[in-house]
Amino acid sequence: MANSGCEELRGQEGESFLYFAYGSNLLTERIHLRNPSAAFCCVARLQDYKLDFGNSQGKTSETWHGGIATIFQSPGDEVWGVVWKMNKSNLSSLDEQEGVKSGTYVPIEVNVYTQEGKITCRSYQMKNYESAPPSPQYKKVICLGAKENGLPLEYQKKLNAIEPNDYKGEVSEEIEDIIRKGETKAH
Repeated sequence: MANSGCEELRGQEGESFLYFAYGSNLLTERIHLRNPSAAFCCVARLQDYKLDFGNSQGKTSETWHGGIATIFQSPGDEVWGVVWKMNKSNLSSLDEQEGVKSGTYVPIEVNVYTQEGKITCRSYQMKNYESAPPSPQYKKVICLGAKENGLPLEYQKKLNAIEPNDYKGEVSEEIEDIIRKGETKAH
């Protein structure tokens, strides 16, 4: 059996933690912008949750110019994502990226299913948000990440079918850059 990098995590060594990403952090280039220690562990499924996009406290994301990803409990649905093994030294940079201080997201613990069984991970959820479609760039980063890490094709189809908003502008240079890189890799 191929070692997915998850086996030795049973004991959750003190130096690292597991993070379940389902949004823009599916893309390796994206998570590495702020969190260089992230190492791909495995693809995982979060049962009885659904993916949604929205504006935290009704405010549009200044980074992404549209709704950003969140998850909510929804019996019978599932969200696929990537489990990253990260060094505890990156916990604060991850929290910061997820806007924990500003109240955009709150950290939550989720149990996800991998080929090896169930593991507990840190993830993030928006509490007060209004549903809103993502910008084309945000959607693209998620779809590139899903493709890059081999999320199930059915789920990739679902992601590709998301209707983005009609934002025509640019997003930040570093994001435009990782989209370009991602597209080059994908072809």
